[in-house]
Amino acid sequence: QVQLIENGGGLVQAGGSLRLSCAASGPIFSRAPVGWFRQAPGKNREFVATIKWDGTQTYVSDSVRGRFTISSDNAKNTVYLQMNSLKPEDTAVYFCATGATAYSGTLELQYDYWGQGTQVTVSS
Repeated sequence: QVQLIENGGGLVQAGGSLRLSCAASGPIFSRAPVGWFRQAPGKNREFVATIKWDGTQTYVSDSVRGRFTISSDNAKNTVYLQMNSLKPEDTAVYFCATGATAYSGTLELQYDYWGQGTQVTVSS
């Protein structure tokens, strides 16, 4: 069973930066996708970015492109989300998720294992 643990959330002022990490334990498939999603209060969970554990096939949503970068350290089974130029509207709980196959995408149903989430709060 794959387990994911997110870290790195916190409180930051607008314009600041945070780096989230998603560490996996258990049998992961190097060609499986890792996705970051976020859910703001009262809103649906939305896709943020995705990458394969082996560092290939990155994709970042339009809403954060140019500010957020996703990367992977396959040797450490860890994926990072570097978030720069943060805005109050980035405030949300951020979740990482991974799939059991190589099929990746932007939809929640394409991911099989989820972490517990980490809170990111951006003050204005």
